[in-house]
Parts: sequence; structure tokens; C-alpha cells
Amino acid sequence: MRIAIPLFDRLTALDGIGPYEVLQRLPDATVTFVGERTGEIRTENGFLGLTVDATLDELPDPDVIVVPGGVGTLTLDADHPITRWVAAAHPGTRYTTSVCTGSLVLGAAGLLDGLTATTHWSAYDLLRKHGAEPTGDRVVEHLDRRIITAAGVSSGIDMAIRLAALLVDDVAAKAMQLMIEYDPQPPFDAGNLEAAGDEVVTRAIEYFAVKS
Repeated sequence: MRIAIPLFDRLTALDGIGPYEVLQRLPDATVTFVGERTGEIRTENGFLGLTVDATLDELPDPDVIVVPGGVGTLTLDADHPITRWVAAAHPGTRYTTSVCTGSLVLGAAGLLDGLTATTHWSAYDLLRKHGAEPTGDRVVEHLDRRIITAAGVSSGIDMAIRLAALLVDDVAAKAMQLMIEYDPQPPFDAGNLEAAGDEVVTRAIEYFAVKS
């Protein structure tokens, strides 16, 4: 089972690494980080480097695609090589998936027209411009289309565990969850817009502005 995670400048690290930690543990699965060219790319704040191990042309037909998000997705329009690769590969995948604003890439590839989909809460309007109907659900599935989208950053882990169940079975997915000891018990209930409240949302927007 060949799983491809495309990398690009200014992606959000956990969007790709979270699903990687789950999916690379599946039996007979290989996870390849692909991109326009091999070598290092830098994540959105420039602090972390990740390595592209294979070009898009070297893996044109993956079984599973996981498109991460991040500020860099704003440059991945319909004509971008990664977007064209997603559009070309999707007809042959078992599942084409996204995390956070990676759904904007699926939208730009024409895969979300008329579908509900999710992304980071700050990008709902951008997602709507790509023909999708944004929803606040953490993971949105269209299994008849073989498309799954996940909300912001940490939701990629949830999506990957669900994907493990679809690719193998529920016991395998639970085993993956246990192996990474994924048992969230956050100190605060502020992980979604409704729970966070206005003061926290305002602070988050301020921090976004500084980091963008």
C-alpha cells in the first residue's frame, strides 16, 4: 500500500507528520514524502525542515494521498504541479484525503464541487470559493467519492485512524491508536470555535497575524 504525502514550502508540520505517525505503522504500508523536487522544504515558520524523498513524477499512482495544509496552500492553485498531480492521481487512489487547508488543494483540483468538506476554521470562506460547503465537523467523509477531509492540524490524527479502519479494519485502527498512545486529555476545552469563546478567538487571530 503506497501512501503519498506531498510536501511544499510553508506547510504545517503536524498536518503531515500526524497522519504519518499513524499510517506508517500499518502492515505492508510505505509512506513517501513527495514534491516538485527532492530535498528539503521548510515549514510555515521556517523553523523546521522536512525532506522530499521522491518527485511527483516518480509516484504518479499512489493508493492513498494525504494533502497537508498550511500557509503554503494559498499558492497551490489549479495550475500548480501538486494540484495537477492530485487531480491526475485521484481516479486511481483508494482514498484521497486532506488535513486543514489541504482541502483547498483538493478543491482547486476540482474534487470538492458541491460536497461538504472541512478545513481549519479560519479558512471556511476560502474553501467555499472552491465549490465546497464548509462544515465544522472534525472529519468529513464522502466514501462514494473516496474523499476524506479533516479540520485543523491535530484532526489529521483522527482522520488517519479512521483511514486505517477503512484500509484494514477497526482492530487495526485501534492498534494504531494504542501504539501512538493517542488518548487526548487536554487541560482546556478550547479546541473549537464554540468552546473557545471570543477572547480566545481574538487572541488566536492576533497570533495568526504575527506568524503569517
